[in-house]
Amino acid sequence: MKVSIIGGGGLVGSCAAFALQTGGVVREIALIDVSAELAEGQALDLLHGSAFAGDQVIASGGFEHIESSDLVCITAGLRRKPDESRLDLINRNVDLFLGILSEMTTAGLRKDALVLVVSNPVDVLTYLAATRLGLPASQVIGLGTQLDSLRFRSLIARELKVPPTQVSAVILGEHGDSMVPIWSSATVAGLPIEKYPGFGPNVANELFARTRGSGAEVIKKKGGAGFAVGLAIQEVIESIALDRRRILPVSTLQDGCYGLRDVAISVPTVVGRKGAIATHEIDLWPKEVQGLRKSGQVLRETIDAVVKRVGKT
Repeated sequence: MKVSIIGGGGLVGSCAAFALQTGGVVREIALIDVSAELAEGQALDLLHGSAFAGDQVIASGGFEHIESSDLVCITAGLRRKPDESRLDLINRNVDLFLGILSEMTTAGLRKDALVLVVSNPVDVLTYLAATRLGLPASQVIGLGTQLDSLRFRSLIARELKVPPTQVSAVILGEHGDSMVPIWSSATVAGLPIEKYPGFGPNVANELFARTRGSGAEVIKKKGGAGFAVGLAIQEVIESIALDRRRILPVSTLQDGCYGLRDVAISVPTVVGRKGAIATHEIDLWPKEVQGLRKSGQVLRETIDAVVKRVGKT
């Protein structure tokens, strides 16, 4: 599989490329960036480590790579400010993103290619990609709450002093302020988290608040997320490359799951070689379903405002 990363010269794109390189699953990684020199430098750095990491082809360049790409990962975008919500990025990032979509189409994006949107606000941009690229909606996936869920599990593990790999917990909904923690299915070593020593309502509220604010915290302290988001991207891409059909909290265009329609939002999604193969409406607590639908309404209002500004396809 050939993966092209648009924005590959930046922090998120380069961390994603490094995670894919160490994973050793994809065959070729191409870095595309508005700064050709920066993309070349990142590609050269990856190339220098290839004797230890694997036998992939590492390349950099422009949109000429799109035509031969099996998957295009879009990480390009303007960085969120510490006190700025992801949705506040819309007016600054939508025009840039639409320009990227246009260049991808002009470059010859394949009809069987998959597109993974990482740029923020990811749900809104995923909706635009799904409705404007001319691909089946199943072939356009947003990273969604994949990163939030990763952060969630890690913070739970640290609080309860357990190995992070033994925590299972997920966040659904918007990748942003209206995200929804799914405590109903959270477990530690396969056991209900609500029964675990040291866990309670106050701890739950604190953990979710810390998770929801994690992006802004990282931006404030080091300028932007890189390592964790790279690993989150790797899991999605490798589930596609190996047709693992893992159930992941990624953002796709919805058509009825949990009553959500015409909005890109994260729900339990089976991810394989053909993209988003299916979604599962797994039983949740009523308040979680309510929160998920509210999150959908928040995004729908934002999408309506964006479409009104930029016009329909």
